[in-house]
Amino acid sequence: MTRARRSELATPASNASMCAAAARSDADLVFLDLEDACAPSMKETARGIAVHAFTELDWGRTTRAIRINGLDTPWCHDDLIEVISGAGDALDVIIVPKARSAQDVWWVDVLVTQVERKIGRSRPIGLEVLIEEAEGLLNAAEIAKSSPRVEAVIFGVGDLSASLHARVGGNFRPAPGSYPGDFWHHARAQVLAAARAAGVDAIDAPYPDYADAEGYRRDADHAAMLGFDGKWAIHPSQVPIANAVFTPTPAEVDHARSLVEGYRSAQTDGVGALGHDGQLVDAGHLRLAENILAKAVLMQPEGEVVR
Repeated sequence: MTRARRSELATPASNASMCAAAARSDADLVFLDLEDACAPSMKETARGIAVHAFTELDWGRTTRAIRINGLDTPWCHDDLIEVISGAGDALDVIIVPKARSAQDVWWVDVLVTQVERKIGRSRPIGLEVLIEEAEGLLNAAEIAKSSPRVEAVIFGVGDLSASLHARVGGNFRPAPGSYPGDFWHHARAQVLAAARAAGVDAIDAPYPDYADAEGYRRDADHAAMLGFDGKWAIHPSQVPIANAVFTPTPAEVDHARSLVEGYRSAQTDGVGALGHDGQLVDAGHLRLAENILAKAVLMQPEGEVVR
């Protein structure tokens, strides 16, 4: 399913008041976290809190998601059964952490399918898969294509830092100026290429220093330039920044529309390339412009039309 994913807000599933705040955050997607954000003593209780939040709160247009615990934990199996059974159609997406291979996603898909059939769900649950282990990064392409349920892959920089034994700080990056260039460019590009080859969305990593709004914006800008569709937010204050960065500007939309119209007109006249505002325009430029227009349509509030 095609969804807006400019901002994906992480929220502890064990905290009912934070769940309520997340529902009001205007994030495109909110995931209630049963994994890293929940202490072991709260993981089972958090399932019920999440179900109540999904079924009782007004989420508006926000996609409702849950991050389950890893497949190698004692909680994963019951996370899926209890949350899907309890939330019913109020759950849209499941985020699968620490996927190492396509087989991990297959296991989740099989169990989700069984529970859906048992409760008679009216529509399938989508999956987003975290690429945050060295093995998962090497297998990102097969993971992204592992199931028709997969809607997005996520660059998980935190656990990947540990998996790679990277020497980074609390923001999962080296100290400014200590590394020549973008420390994570290669890994980001691998995740992005895997997503595009599979025809699914690519979501950029979190930025833990939520007090550094400009740093978050820079990081989001870099991801958007590469082609990512959105970014994780670990605090509601990051949501409007992500929404703005990953939304095409009116000027970008106008330019893209003008380019498409000019190119289509030229094609009608038997011309395969043309000059537009002093620049050569060919089929590659057309594809870029169509990407912008498709994204602009997806971001429009319901009932509005991109003109």
